[in-house]
Amino acid sequence: MNIKGIIFDLDGTLLDSMHCWEKVDQSFLLENGVTPPEGVSDIVKKMTIYDSAMYFKTQFSLKQSCEEIIDRIEEMVREQYFYTIPLKDGAYEAVHHLKKCGYRMCVATATYNSLAHAALKRLGICDCFEFILTCSDVGQGKDKPDIFLKSAEKMECDTRNTVVVEDSLHCIETAADAGFRTIAVYDRIAKNEWNEICERSWKNVKSMAEVKDILIKENENG
Repeated sequence: MNIKGIIFDLDGTLLDSMHCWEKVDQSFLLENGVTPPEGVSDIVKKMTIYDSAMYFKTQFSLKQSCEEIIDRIEEMVREQYFYTIPLKDGAYEAVHHLKKCGYRMCVATATYNSLAHAALKRLGICDCFEFILTCSDVGQGKDKPDIFLKSAEKMECDTRNTVVVEDSLHCIETAADAGFRTIAVYDRIAKNEWNEICERSWKNVKSMAEVKDILIKENENG
């Protein structure tokens, strides 16, 4: 069946931004007098923003409310999203080309909505997407398929003609298990999982520029 809809992840897929989240988790804990345990970023990356704040609060006995933790973490990364984070290689050309080809496209992300909009608008691709849906909007992290299923529904597509473009292993596994075809995008933060990512995904690419070629070829083949 021809592909009609494309669900793009944000961090590590469209944006070269994963490094700032790995550092911000550690920086936040350090400023609260906590030595960051190994692997803490891997734990919270699967959660919604609220759930990760609750994890920090309860796991490390922090005095701040969840809302205060959320606001502080957003403040710590805000400048990078508003001013410095770049697109991944080939993302600008790929997204604009696919838009011209008539694909329905959206962004599904665990990141703060305000940060996602700011970065995509600054980088000139926000208008290519019909909407941005966050894990907070659906109340589940990407270890559950809710965000992918809701995104497809909003685009009036089903799992059979929708592709999910992601960089993280757990997200690819979730989408694939829900019936979506997946395209894995290489990100250096996940380099140790790349072989497994390739095994679990429908296609894999080193540059976002390759995504448009895969999708156009697939639809040409019917």
